[in-house]
Amino acid sequence: MAVTSVDIALFVHVTSVVVGFGATFAEALAFPVAMRLSARHLPYVHRLQLAINQRLATPALALVLITGLYMVSKLKLSFGEGWLSGAFAILIVLGALLGAYFIPTDRRLGAMVEAEIAAAGEGDVTLSDEYQRQARIEGIVGAITGVLIVVAIFLMVVKP
Repeated sequence: MAVTSVDIALFVHVTSVVVGFGATFAEALAFPVAMRLSARHLPYVHRLQLAINQRLATPALALVLITGLYMVSKLKLSFGEGWLSGAFAILIVLGALLGAYFIPTDRRLGAMVEAEIAAAGEGDVTLSDEYQRQARIEGIVGAITGVLIVVAIFLMVVKP
């Protein structure tokens, strides 16, 4: 039994989803864990989220796109098929969210919380309403993004 280029593309495609997007689900745990310990851990959370999104999710997104388009071509699939066009649309939305929302938001929130920690000195850190509001919005957008990832996986596996 020979291994084909489509087999390799499928392997890279699935592995990219697991490694690149799977890691993003851990981000939902980082913020509440840091808050239970101390708000002083929040700069680390934002740096971690930046690293995951820049070094895992973004390259994974590119590999998923490239291998997906390759398989569409080789297998003569059609974007007229709902499962394929739906998954492709979700991939585009994920890319937009990564580049236009998550990465700049974590940069901004990281700098904001570092300034608030510095202002607190050795005392208790009180997070500003603005920081908490923006962090809450990021959490909501993150949850919606997680649902989109799961929906894309469903579409690719079940092909309804």
